Amino acid sequence: MKRRDFIASVAAASMLPKTVRAQQTDAVRRVAILVGEAIEDDPYYEGRITGMKEGLRGLGWVEGRNLRLDIHRARPNAADIRRHIDELLAARPDVVVTSGGTTTRPMLQTISTIPIVFIGAIDPVGAGLVESLARPGGNVTGFSQFDYSLSGKWLELLKDIAPAVVRAGVIRDAEVTAGIGQFAVIQSVSGTLGVDVVPISPLDERRIETGIDNISRSQGGGLVVTSNATITAHRELIIKLAARHGLPTIYPNRTWVDRGGLISYGPDLVASARLAASYVDRILKGARPADLPVQAPTGYELIINRKTAKGLGLTIPPTVLTRADEVIE
Repeated sequence: MKRRDFIASVAAASMLPKTVRAQQTDAVRRVAILVGEAIEDDPYYEGRITGMKEGLRGLGWVEGRNLRLDIHRARPNAADIRRHIDELLAARPDVVVTSGGTTTRPMLQTISTIPIVFIGAIDPVGAGLVESLARPGGNVTGFSQFDYSLSGKWLELLKDIAPAVVRAGVIRDAEVTAGIGQFAVIQSVSGTLGVDVVPISPLDERRIETGIDNISRSQGGGLVVTSNATITAHRELIIKLAARHGLPTIYPNRTWVDRGGLISYGPDLVASARLAASYVDRILKGARPADLPVQAPTGYELIINRKTAKGLGLTIPPTVLTRADEVIE
């Protein structure tokens, strides 16, 4: 283009209404969110979506102006996740946000170019999602949910609030590496704590009922519920059975305690989602996932349901109560 033509085009652009010029400079970016949600409107996952929206809004990304959010809620099974992946890729998103390992791994198996940000993956290095925490190395980065050492804390806390527990059922999914890893750590500390641990499969309601029933027949029984999308699908059943059999139970996050569970210890994934929005923002502005280190949660929250404790005949020790972030009365 000749110089006079260039100047003329700039002058013409300056004559356009402000709204038109804004439309030309503020291109609408597409962000797809994929969660493996087993329960409709589950606050455990809906909270992450809300946190991501709030985080993006705070960074200047406004839906309908410069952002389009495509939200996909898949059931945590391979077929439904695959269907949603095909749908979201057809819309050609600039960035894909995943809820955790259940949805991140299938995304990585499908694409290697579109940036992916996960909100709460367990052991992302061990799960093969990234090369290292400091240098993810590919098209994916995000925030870890916890490392496996946290799993040992669950059994310790269970013993703190229910010292009589000597046999604990551990509800874990042996079909995924995260389930194997969480159980392995719990088992590694069980001897020191004087607790015999027994795995319980969450693959269907019958196995869950049988496993919990077997633990309830033991003197000094208790339960540890690990973190997994398949397990979350059976949340209401597990809480009901724990109450029916009078079993002290510790859970991986507060959504269980909000619904009547005894105690939970885990990350605030809504807060992680808000932080993950900053990575989406940076990627939309040109950063590469490979250059953004995977971050750990800023802290873990201990939530106690005192009403449930009373129903089980438990008195929460003051040392545990003082550590609690919230006590539900």
